[in-house]
Amino acid sequence: MLGHVVDHCMGLRFPTAWTGLALLLVPMGAAAIDRKEVLEQMKNSRPADLTVLIQKPDAGGLRTIGIYAIKPSAADPKVRQYKIWEELPNDLNIYFESVNCSATNPLRVKRTSTAVYVRNLNPGGPVSDTNREDHLVWWAACVPEVAGTEPASLRQKALDLGYSTLIPERQQQLPALAPKSPRP
Repeated sequence: MLGHVVDHCMGLRFPTAWTGLALLLVPMGAAAIDRKEVLEQMKNSRPADLTVLIQKPDAGGLRTIGIYAIKPSAADPKVRQYKIWEELPNDLNIYFESVNCSATNPLRVKRTSTAVYVRNLNPGGPVSDTNREDHLVWWAACVPEVAGTEPASLRQKALDLGYSTLIPERQQQLPALAPKSPRP
């Protein structure tokens, strides 16, 4: 049995003996770990290149959204890939996302556990509570020197960079890809 391997989702492989041992130890370890302590440790280990974009009150504490690990796509230099760090009073989420910085098709592809949102943006255009996060993320990824600046104040910067500021904003919602289920 020790040599038998179980193929789990996402292509990871674990020996069955280790999986069984882990299942036996989980109840013991869960009681010893304080959730708040773990979340505090995670907050203290924020990535060095994290730029905080939003920090506002949430039920029981602060909601913090930041961006880090911004890099151009190998396939298209106008596309940036990055990670979103979302701290909640009782949770921490990290999302892998991308934006298109082109003047003709600026957009954000936002991923959650349940959906993928493709949002066409209008850099330099009107900003509201509904689209503020999208604009903050887009500006931080595409024009890092203005990261964290109120996007409603960046109209002239957008015009200087060649954006019309007249692009209609819209959103497409797609279902999130389901994880691969374990093979029998």
